[in-house]
Amino acid sequence: MASGDPSPVRRVVLVGFMASGKTSVARALAERLGWQAVDADEEAERRMGRSIAEVFRVDGEATFRQVERSVMGALLERDRVIVASGGGWPATPARPLEALPTGTLAVWLRVTAEEAVERASAEPGMRPLLDNDDPLAAARRLLAERESAYRAALLHLDTAGRTPAEIAGRIAAYIEARAAGPEVPPHDD
Repeated sequence: MASGDPSPVRRVVLVGFMASGKTSVARALAERLGWQAVDADEEAERRMGRSIAEVFRVDGEATFRQVERSVMGALLERDRVIVASGGGWPATPARPLEALPTGTLAVWLRVTAEEAVERASAEPGMRPLLDNDDPLAAARRLLAERESAYRAALLHLDTAGRTPAEIAGRIAAYIEARAAGPEVPPHDD
């Protein structure tokens, strides 16, 4: 949703680095709005019949990205849905945040590489791109590569020191302000 798009918000896509809280915020926001929350990675795993980590290991990242693209395309056709995207989806060559369907609000949940690695360490083996000898260096590199893609989101919200409910409240307030009048500027918090 570009800042000049006067259409009402019909769906929200949460983007950001792995472990930024996209799934938790999606659930909190969906509960607040009475919408549905969908985790794109969980949906991709359901379609593939196995974990993302296994697909990366056996078939490679390109296979996963193809499924992810299909899943996100289908999810972004729905209304009244909060989509927690995969961390790498916005940075794929198609640059999907630059061509979102009308009525889609993209929100970047910002997290530092250090915080992402700390959060991800609670789920060993679940983050294949960090499964190496120096996960912090890998996280810093990936975050640097993806940051310009994340910036295409209309709202930018820091997650440090905030609960999913607090972040969901900020997003809901923005949606309510847009409903009251379409001239609400982009937000960087």
